[in-house]
Amino acid sequence: MAFGISSGGHVRFRVLGPVDVENDLGEKVTPQALKIRSLLAVFCMHAGSVVSPARLISALWGGTPPRTASTALQVYVSKLRRQFSQAGASPSLITTTSSGYLMRLDEHTLDLALFESSVVEIQQAIDADRTQDAARLLSESLTLWRGTALADVRTTPALDGYAQQLDERRNALHAQRLTLELRLGRHAGLIGELYGLAQEHPMWEHVYACLMIALYRSGRIPECLTAYQRIRQTLHDELGMEPCNRLRNLHRAILAREPWLDDHGRLLSAAYAS
Repeated sequence: MAFGISSGGHVRFRVLGPVDVENDLGEKVTPQALKIRSLLAVFCMHAGSVVSPARLISALWGGTPPRTASTALQVYVSKLRRQFSQAGASPSLITTTSSGYLMRLDEHTLDLALFESSVVEIQQAIDADRTQDAARLLSESLTLWRGTALADVRTTPALDGYAQQLDERRNALHAQRLTLELRLGRHAGLIGELYGLAQEHPMWEHVYACLMIALYRSGRIPECLTAYQRIRQTLHDELGMEPCNRLRNLHRAILAREPWLDDHGRLLSAAYAS
């Protein structure tokens, strides 16, 4: 299926979830062929940088490319350029250089580029001790995600590796946002979200630490202790491990009702940050 015809030149690329493309009319114009969609994903991951044919071939076929891989790659690039043209973007969005191919975003948008830009802003807000701004920016950056990265093209080790790197960055920011929200005293409003995250990530200890603190501060201490027992049992059953020292220390502090648990500022200390 070809891209839809667009009267303008702006195209929106998304890789923070399934690979997705929209033209300036808001029409979905994502390539349906898996190899072409995978090729587009690699270009998006390296937008603004030259990617060698060898790297593209490895990403598309893994360690056992067919003998015709170089020719097939050239065909896929040609088809992608043609589809870009039909979407209203210049086929020169992907150019050939002496050492490979280069995707230039120019007036186009890529959710990954927006995400990376937001990460810089978040760090600047944290460095300036603008906690509310940092929490807001974190929330906004996470709305760029539509699921696990490259969800529909994780077919080779290279593509799966790209996706895992992105997912880890998302998880790190998610953990940072939870910590900031607790520091701002928004524990009650976080509980539902934290229960959902604990269900989705049953061995993510930072989520359970935040859930326990949120429940404790909301006066729901029995639930707080139940949450600890749940992750302790899960870790034991799945990995034969006990919770980390941080989580065990938190459990002891809750049993002793230590005063620091109600001190919002302590939640960014090295002992309790992710």
